[in-house]
Amino acid sequence: MGDRPLLVEVLGVAAGGRALAAWLADVAPAKARGGVTVAVTTDARVRALNRRFRGVNEATDVLSFPAGEPGELGDIVIARGVASRQARERGHSLATELRVLALHGLLHLLGYDHEQDAGRMARAEARLRRRGGLEAGLIERAGTRHRRSLLT
Repeated sequence: MGDRPLLVEVLGVAAGGRALAAWLADVAPAKARGGVTVAVTTDARVRALNRRFRGVNEATDVLSFPAGEPGELGDIVIARGVASRQARERGHSLATELRVLALHGLLHLLGYDHEQDAGRMARAEARLRRRGGLEAGLIERAGTRHRRSLLT
């Protein structure tokens, strides 16, 4: 992943993008090194990506795309509308939901896969979300309903 620390860039968040980037870098595991871009975009754009890369014709909350180049971890794409609805359903702010989703996406970029790792990702997510002050992680609250992020 390179020798540089985790560098996070957030796109598509007018207010709070820097705070999200700083939070994710702070809670990330030590092995998270390199560049990560978090893009918050429309549900329609995420639906198109989900259809293209996973064959699922619906918007999902978060997708992760590993970079495949030295010094970069990859990209995390979050659907703004889905995130807003999930935040309302959970009774917390959009900023909190973006943290939940960005952390989940980062763990996928680090090679975790909650569908195949016998709880390893769920344990890591729980530990890191507690460190970051979140009540629940995506895996914990969604159980088996959560749709897997793209991993190659």
